[in-house]
Amino acid sequence: MKSLIKGTIVGLALGVAMSSVAMAQTIRMGTEGAYPPYNFINDAGEVDGFERELGDELCQRASLTCEWVKNDWDSIIPNLVSGNYDTIIAGMSITAERDEVIDFTQDYFPPSPSLFVALSGGSVDLKGGVIAAQTATIQAGFVAASGATLVEFATPDETIQAVRNGEADAVLADGDFLLPIVNESNGELAVVGQESIGGGIGMGIRESDGELKAKMDMQQPDLLTVVLPQSLEHQSPELQTLLGKARARETRRQRERGESKSRYENGRVHLTAASPQIIARCVS
Repeated sequence: MKSLIKGTIVGLALGVAMSSVAMAQTIRMGTEGAYPPYNFINDAGEVDGFERELGDELCQRASLTCEWVKNDWDSIIPNLVSGNYDTIIAGMSITAERDEVIDFTQDYFPPSPSLFVALSGGSVDLKGGVIAAQTATIQAGFVAASGATLVEFATPDETIQAVRNGEADAVLADGDFLLPIVNESNGELAVVGQESIGGGIGMGIRESDGELKAKMDMQQPDLLTVVLPQSLEHQSPELQTLLGKARARETRRQRERGESKSRYENGRVHLTAASPQIIARCVS
């Protein structure tokens, strides 16, 4: 069955118009729009978040125009392959299974620890209980292989609701997504476990679009500016130190240029690094 599915998807990829994305000036960026702080839909109905800013930055540096397309998570890879958009930039971890179907750029963000979150005050059996996870995620695969009972949902918000209404004992998801929810729950929710799952987060690209992949990879090593929400700074003291140094350098440059407006206002940090691997070393 897996071979049949893979063959079908490869066939779709070959059926995408031969006028490759490489010849186009507008790149359609596919995202879920439901996974803050990486991506979400703002009050104006537009795609917003860390990855919106990152994608726009990469397109600007590659002399491309970004057009953002919202797509449900469970069909985000098939709809890339069939040509509905040209990239996936949606908090997607690079895995060997996904890499069989699509290609990835180098990672633009290091792996995020996955957290178990449950109602506060209870005892949760993480190995034998009922654990909620979003469909087609690395967390769902982990739970399925762990011996626990997996309950899958189409959206990340539904996994949280399953814990709140007693349908699941805990949820497993990226810590970057869960921690703000825990912090805003007024003690209702608590972190009850942690796992390291999957690789870094990369941009998904059709295997036939090698020129686009090369162009996006070329933007990252020497100029990747990570527009980093403060909610992502929790990962380690070393990352916080790196961010502090970046802020200090920028403050000095602002003074030299006679500028007063900070690039770090509104809770966002622009971290210029030699490569994403610098950040990865800080959180490893």
